[in-house]
Amino acid sequence: MDKRYLAYKDFFKQSLSLEEKKRIWLEVNDFSEARLDEMMAFNRERLSRAPKVGDPAPGFELERLGPKRKGTGEYVKLSALQGKPVALVFGAYT
Repeated sequence: MDKRYLAYKDFFKQSLSLEEKKRIWLEVNDFSEARLDEMMAFNRERLSRAPKVGDPAPGFELERLGPKRKGTGEYVKLSALQGKPVALVFGAYT
């Protein structure tokens, strides 16, 4: 098995320093160090603006989905649901 994979497979579970993670990331990807630094800076800045756990959800509007997850053309605003139970689920799919 490729040693690079073994180093990366538990990447997020390991207690590695940021520099060690950066070295591993650069070994297993075709990013340049400058591109990786740029991407990390962008993500740090984006996360600094994200709501924190316990903060009120920012206002937003979404299109309702119908059968087979097709857009219906009907929109709902979070503010219109005030006083009603609302579940927000956040995640990333890669």
